[in-house]
Amino acid sequence: MSERDDEIEKSSAPLIEHLIELRKRLIWCLGGFFVAFLACFFVAKHLFNLLVIPFKWATAWAGLDPHKVELIYTAPQEFFFTQIKLAMFGGIVIAFPLIAAQIYKFVAPGLYRNERRAFLPFLIASPILFVMGASLVYFFFTPMVMWFFLAMQQAGTDDQVQISLLPKVSEYLSLIMTLIISFGLVFQLPVITSLMTRVGLLSAEGLASKRKWAIVLAFVVAAVLTPPDPVSQIGLALPTILLYEVSIWAARMIERNREQERVARENEEAAESASEKASLQGSGDGTTAS
Repeated sequence: MSERDDEIEKSSAPLIEHLIELRKRLIWCLGGFFVAFLACFFVAKHLFNLLVIPFKWATAWAGLDPHKVELIYTAPQEFFFTQIKLAMFGGIVIAFPLIAAQIYKFVAPGLYRNERRAFLPFLIASPILFVMGASLVYFFFTPMVMWFFLAMQQAGTDDQVQISLLPKVSEYLSLIMTLIISFGLVFQLPVITSLMTRVGLLSAEGLASKRKWAIVLAFVVAAVLTPPDPVSQIGLALPTILLYEVSIWAARMIERNREQERVARENEEAAESASEKASLQGSGDGTTAS
């Protein structure tokens, strides 16, 4: 039996075993999320204070006192449910490595050895890219967006009323969560395109030829996913375009490596074929001489 047939035999299992394995992985995922959710809920106020820091930076940029930042809630239960949403969001982020590992452990037995080796780097790159996108939101784009909104405030004079920004805790959390999720998903673009290139659904030439459409689509997606202000829309569209270029480069690297592997495999097969012919010729010469 060949090595490939042996791998197919090992990867096959009855349906009931797959269901048992799926239940086991789901229990691990739900358990990890629940533990992370409880941990985040108990420190939800501290987490919210961390998320308010970009708002303080924006207040300082606008020339206001960052120590007088004020957020409000207008319903008695609003801040409580805001903490629950924050705990769920934090629980998913913290438990994501465990969830991804369980998905990989469930899928890996059905993959060939070379497919497992190809899939693992993307599993590692995905959370790293998500953290990069979230960091960009936290350290740059949230302060920029809040500074843009703070600039719309109006000082009270004899001719005009005072208009001040007093964000609600639920709306501020929704804003920063939307930005983090949007940037985190957009930063997965190189991973998705690289996987699709590996399986043959995309090519570097095809991605390059669709560059103009990708630029238009980047601005459309940014307009849908971000708040209706030009700062956040342009801020999401530009990294998306840059990541699209990175995806083209990654696709070319994958195609180049695939071509090198193909050439090496053909050379190896040719060498084996030549060795077999030489062996047969040698044995034929020996029989003739005898």
